[in-house]
Amino acid sequence: MRVCARHFQQGLIALAGLIIVASAGTSARAFPEFIQLPADFGPEGIAVGNGSTFYAGSLAATTRGQILVGDLRTGEFATLAASDGVPATGLKHDPRSNLLFVARAGSGMGTIFNAESGDVVASYQFKTAPTFINDVVITREAAYFTDTQAPFLYKVALGPAGEPAETFTAIPLPGTFRTNGIAATPNGEHLFVVVGPTMQLYRIDTATHTAVAVNLGGGLLPNADGLLLDGKTLYVVQNFRNQIAVVELSADYLSGTIGDPITEPFTSNAATKVPTTVAKFGNALYAVTAGFAEPSPDFVVRVSK
Repeated sequence: MRVCARHFQQGLIALAGLIIVASAGTSARAFPEFIQLPADFGPEGIAVGNGSTFYAGSLAATTRGQILVGDLRTGEFATLAASDGVPATGLKHDPRSNLLFVARAGSGMGTIFNAESGDVVASYQFKTAPTFINDVVITREAAYFTDTQAPFLYKVALGPAGEPAETFTAIPLPGTFRTNGIAATPNGEHLFVVVGPTMQLYRIDTATHTAVAVNLGGGLLPNADGLLLDGKTLYVVQNFRNQIAVVELSADYLSGTIGDPITEPFTSNAATKVPTTVAKFGNALYAVTAGFAEPSPDFVVRVSK
């Protein structure tokens, strides 16, 4: 693992210099419903950064590990980090430090990038095979990475300004746990994951690491991918079901009800099938879609709540 102080200090500077001209037919105030990404980019993760900035990472063979930075307002984008041959799955941005935390799939790694320069600030080898580091969430005190092949979370402690620790902690989970997406309460006291084999939602205490099943009245969450907590509403992307589940949670987050899913535009538009992860900007959600077929048109999609 390495941490570069110079790069971290650069990360404290807000993202700037991405001067973008709105395309014809798109006003300066309008936000496009669809942002088409490069052919065969193979996106899996999306994060919203400072202002209307977004980031997306690549799984595809030809661009594996490439990270794009773009503007949700204009739909324009550029390359933040070039392909390094290591897949980029879930990612999150920390506005305190302007750092981008990226899960790196079967490599067993997590990488932190300067979200302005694209330079690598820190790299962690969480595990060796079998492993699939799938997603990450950031709280005030730590970043937590999930593993879809092993019953662990991996914690990178963060300082007051978001500076990452040089080491990480592997947090063991019950042996049946295989997790994909992850969300956290605003105070960082609880995390949420869906256990893939059982399709059950769990709340994890970050102090004790105790996992408790959330009572959804028998409801399950198959094909759960990225998670997003907005107030007491948990959005669960259900990739191959082409929808986002909407779970209304109780005050203690220990029970909830699954409401009507968000299906548009994933079911009516053949080009925007298989959403994988979701982020929030303003009063809208933004999902990234990946057809997992080559060649495929891949999109950032604006979704109404």
